Amino acid sequence: MGDSSTKDYPGAAEFLTMGMTTALVLGLFVVLGIWADHSWGTAPWGLFLGIALGTVVAVVSVVNQIRRYL
Repeated sequence: MGDSSTKDYPGAAEFLTMGMTTALVLGLFVVLGIWADHSWGTAPWGLFLGIALGTVVAVVSVVNQIRRYL
């Protein structure tokens, strides 16, 4: 007990945070991509770009959240 060699492991709240972060970031970028397509008539490129950027940002965010447990 209290040994500094043991690590805290993520609980349900941390996993929920990771999932919600992924969903919200990806959803936001998809909505922005759809808006860009509608505004500038670039369909479907804004959506594709929104999915790609949203995925990258979500993965980076979750990796940063996971690093504290490694």
